[in-house]
Amino acid sequence: MGWFSRDQKGIQTPTDNKKEMPEGLWHKCSACGEQSPMSEHEANLWVCGSCGFHDRIAPKDYFSILFDTPRYKTYFNEVQPKNALQFEDLKPYEQRLKQAFDKTDANEAVQVAVGRMEGRRVLIAAMDFRFIGGSMGSVVGERMARGIDFCIENKLPCIIISKSGGARMMEAGNSLMQMIKITAKLNELSQAGLPYISLLTDPTTGGVTASFAMLGDVNVSEPGALIAFAGPRVVKETIKQDLPEGFQRAEFLLEKGFLDKIIRRENLKESLAQLLSFMMIKAR
Repeated sequence: MGWFSRDQKGIQTPTDNKKEMPEGLWHKCSACGEQSPMSEHEANLWVCGSCGFHDRIAPKDYFSILFDTPRYKTYFNEVQPKNALQFEDLKPYEQRLKQAFDKTDANEAVQVAVGRMEGRRVLIAAMDFRFIGGSMGSVVGERMARGIDFCIENKLPCIIISKSGGARMMEAGNSLMQMIKITAKLNELSQAGLPYISLLTDPTTGGVTASFAMLGDVNVSEPGALIAFAGPRVVKETIKQDLPEGFQRAEFLLEKGFLDKIIRRENLKESLAQLLSFMMIKAR
């Protein structure tokens, strides 16, 4: 008889005596499957301690990582989305927006904040993939445009953290117009002699990649980020060929010259602060 075998069959623990494991205590890496305590995963900035996979995180998490203190200030939250085109597919656009509001703590797919990073005031616009796939609608464009104007008025550097599936289909042409709008504002920022750093995170695709995400004075990325216009499945089906290993990942784009640097999350603050220190000297 084995040490752990039961003498009697059919012994069951009463349901009332079973202890359920509370949710949210453990994290399982979606890349390697390694499990770790959630507190440890958060302390590691949501990066797997085993394989180094960078989980997707919300704007407030980036603000916590990059700003010196929690005393940063968010701007332009009063700009809210509307269904100007009266769009409806399986659900009305208003219902999709309400579901996104209820599902997340976000009020749109971008949050704009101003705080100090290594003592220097900086504006950061961080996109939120949880809100309708981080899609770029008219509010995203307006908040970013106002943020860039704020940078020009206050002589601040600008960092945009992209994490998006591209244009928001529910806003049709209004969404695509944001590509031009943000690009034009970034040109004004450049004319003012102020730096713009673009941080591309997983995923950055579609119209976001085709516009402001690739227009930084310096373009950097987190490791392993998917960066593309059309995704690899669409490309493969179109050209009828197998794709190179790592195609459209950050490391592939760095090798081809589309990125300037790949930065691990724990090094983001130091690396971006060093870049801005040099770029602001040049801007004087």
